[in-house]
Amino acid sequence: MSVTKEKILVIGASGQIGVELTLALRNIYGASNVIAADLREENDLLKGSGGPYVSLDVMNKEMLHVLVLRQNITQIYLLAAILSATGEKNPNLAWSLNMQSLLNVLDIAREENIHKVYWPSSIAVFGPTSPKQLCPQQTIIEPTTVYGISKYAGEFWCNYYFHRYGVDVRSLRYPGLISYKSAPGGGTTDYAVEIYHDALDEKQYECFLKEDTYLPMMYMPDAIRATIELMEAPAEKLSVRTSYNLSAISFSPKEIAESIRKHIPEFKMKYKPDYRQVIADSWPQSIDDSVAANDWSWKPEYDLDRMTEDMLKNLKVQKAG
Repeated sequence: MSVTKEKILVIGASGQIGVELTLALRNIYGASNVIAADLREENDLLKGSGGPYVSLDVMNKEMLHVLVLRQNITQIYLLAAILSATGEKNPNLAWSLNMQSLLNVLDIAREENIHKVYWPSSIAVFGPTSPKQLCPQQTIIEPTTVYGISKYAGEFWCNYYFHRYGVDVRSLRYPGLISYKSAPGGGTTDYAVEIYHDALDEKQYECFLKEDTYLPMMYMPDAIRATIELMEAPAEKLSVRTSYNLSAISFSPKEIAESIRKHIPEFKMKYKPDYRQVIADSWPQSIDDSVAANDWSWKPEYDLDRMTEDMLKNLKVQKAG
């Protein structure tokens, strides 16, 4: 299948990952071949990229099915989800949205022979009984949040649809994602985005996690590249059909503050842990992604200091504009 023949639908395109992934896919496949869809308004960054935008409720299976047929969709990226911290406030809604949206997409993919489906999982699938350091691809998984439970169940639906129906569905367990382009969506790792904004605006930040809370993180350019590399890898190279562990950097709030002080020496940090601390404590501090490295040569490019420099530089430009 040549690159130009693919017609891609990105569901949840106005979200934190969706915006940048849509822009990257439009660069590769051409703006008109990548349809952005979301319940929310079209993100301003997408408006400037020239591709189509559709208002879509992924829970409405019939509406989704009609869109897939009308637009001759060949690939679907399903990014719509309720994240960890938000999910704890409304567990039933989080379960219902996160599960039903996936089942709708998998069903349509099976019926219409969609070439490929992408669905993100998360480090939230791990729980307090999972290994804290270099958590392996296959290990004890006992999630404690409804988000984690929905992602773990979703991984097995993906695996089931691949083995039972031959749907080529692929997935990554994202760590916390950090981006200057789009706002975070209610996750436990959101502090690592907010801190850069507050460092520039207020020269101080009150963190909702303890200073020594290590969590696996990733800069958005690495996450987008990992997603596209996985989707472009030959199917026969992939040994994991639940979801791949993915890793880049692990750091604590104290370390990110120190990294920021190299650029803003007067930056001050306070700590006021809230309910998100319990969620963070249940997750691994670092992830072993050697299976992804072996199967499709995954390798991150950004460390903490390189990311901090890039975040502050780009946010300054944004705030000046």
